[in-house]
Amino acid sequence: MKRLALRTGVRWKISVAIAAVGALIAFALSLVVHNSARVSMLENARDLQMNRLLFAQRIYETTKPKTAPKFGTKLNDPALPRELRHLLEGGRQGTYVQEHHGGAPDIWAAVPLGNGDVLSLHNRIADRSSAIMRDLDRALIIGSVSVVFAGSALGVLIGGQLSRRLRKAAAAAGKVAQGNTEIRVREAVGGVVRDETDELARAVDALTDALNERIEAERRVTADIAHELRTPVTGLLTAAELLPPGRPSELVRDRAQALRTLVEDVLEVARLDSASERAELQEIALGEFVSRRVAVLNPDTVVRVVHDSWVNTDPRRLERILGNLLANAAKHGGTPVEVTVEGRVVRVRDHGPGFPEALLREGPSRFRTGASDRAGHGHGLGLTIAAGQARVLGARLTFRNASPEGAAAPGDAASGAIAVLWLPEHAPTNSGSFSIPLLAD
Repeated sequence: MKRLALRTGVRWKISVAIAAVGALIAFALSLVVHNSARVSMLENARDLQMNRLLFAQRIYETTKPKTAPKFGTKLNDPALPRELRHLLEGGRQGTYVQEHHGGAPDIWAAVPLGNGDVLSLHNRIADRSSAIMRDLDRALIIGSVSVVFAGSALGVLIGGQLSRRLRKAAAAAGKVAQGNTEIRVREAVGGVVRDETDELARAVDALTDALNERIEAERRVTADIAHELRTPVTGLLTAAELLPPGRPSELVRDRAQALRTLVEDVLEVARLDSASERAELQEIALGEFVSRRVAVLNPDTVVRVVHDSWVNTDPRRLERILGNLLANAAKHGGTPVEVTVEGRVVRVRDHGPGFPEALLREGPSRFRTGASDRAGHGHGLGLTIAAGQARVLGARLTFRNASPEGAAAPGDAASGAIAVLWLPEHAPTNSGSFSIPLLAD
């Protein structure tokens, strides 16, 4: 069973954490302040009650003849709390706080007299004291809520800054992953404050440099091997032409030609990987150009021009892309093969089993021909070269599978492969940069 993953931003995680800590601290402090204030208030009330009782006791004992107790005191009050009675049995004086649910507490004070009577004073705590406690509790609640909101705002601010830095680092790393190795993640992050984000950026930059060095070393090795093979392969092909006619000679010439084509393709991939290729631009009518070239490359292909457009591109490289896409459709696809031109977009579709999932997910890769139903011929360099030539033109080459008619789900078998070439509005110049369009005054 697949686990449900909740995705939240760093900003909100930090905000929630700070708010939770602030709420916990505010609650603890409020509880301490409330209890301390209440204990202090009750202690003052106890002392005041006892002082009143002792004053009333002195007046009662010094009055001759004895009169009724003064100042609200009572003799042998039957409502005297049991806890206070136990204290008086030992001949001691004392006070007692009698709590009431939802109301102010009562304050009792009692002292034993010489004749065995008990003089007591009973009052409810002053309303002013209860009002002070209510005001204090209200102030503590308001302060706690303010602390929580202030902590949340601070968390959003701090988390937002960290989140922006991480997003910049992720965006820069994504551009590096797309092949733009000139991007430096550390420079993209920027900022004055140095934190773990900078360490992550430096690590990504170091990883990029190491990968670039390894890729460049592999490219040089591949190019050197292909270059060294070119001369003996050319000699082998020349020698094969001198063989007497016959089936064995045809097989030797065919394999020698295939080997020569492979060597040339490897050299072309190495040149494209070096990013040193530059387009030689010409203004062409795309629909008319594609129709003529496809008629030469594969006369059985159906060409449909929905909308013609003039484009500024390299005809030789565009023909190379078309040739590789048509060759791939002929080798691995099914008839009919259709080419559609619509503005600056060229679509090549076959009606075979479709592209393998690995190619759709990761793009073309050299020496990988995909699934077995589209393998068996070639070395996986055709689409790699087409994608590399498209990058030189500043174009975008995408791959997808056509869903069969009446397909019930996306996982149903494909009904053909579709390669789409998107030519740019402004093609790269010979220096590799992009031209600046001139605007009318």
